[in-house]
Amino acid sequence: AAPAALQEKTLVVAKPDAVRRRLLGDIIQRFERRGFKLVAMKLLQADQRLVDQHYEQLRLKPFYPSLVTYMTSGPVVAMVWEGYDVVRCSRAMVGDSSAVGTIRGDLSVHITRNVVHASDSVETAQREIGFWFQRDELVAWDSRDRDNIYGL
Repeated sequence: AAPAALQEKTLVVAKPDAVRRRLLGDIIQRFERRGFKLVAMKLLQADQRLVDQHYEQLRLKPFYPSLVTYMTSGPVVAMVWEGYDVVRCSRAMVGDSSAVGTIRGDLSVHITRNVVHASDSVETAQREIGFWFQRDELVAWDSRDRDNIYGL
């Protein structure tokens, strides 16, 4: 079995604008090239209940109703990625809309259409993964390249 540090997981959600603009391949490729392992993925239409659970901490913000409208406006692709320091690295990879070289910096067109979500902590990732996936939807598999990626 892989050391626990290599089994850290994070949730990444390609938002409706990413799906509409056909950016999924680019987003997935960035995580694969970084050496992270895809352990779950699904295309779905998020409903109000799921969005409310996921963004519970933002419910009182003035932009919340438009966020719900946006997140339920079309299909999303939810993914679970696994690897060393994957939560922190994914946040850095996602970046913000002004950071060239990041997913948002390279692909998003406006702060309200920011292409992708990534969990902000290990604890948040565990909670968010539970909103989007059943435990049996996460696939444990040996990528067989761990030694090449991590030098273990």
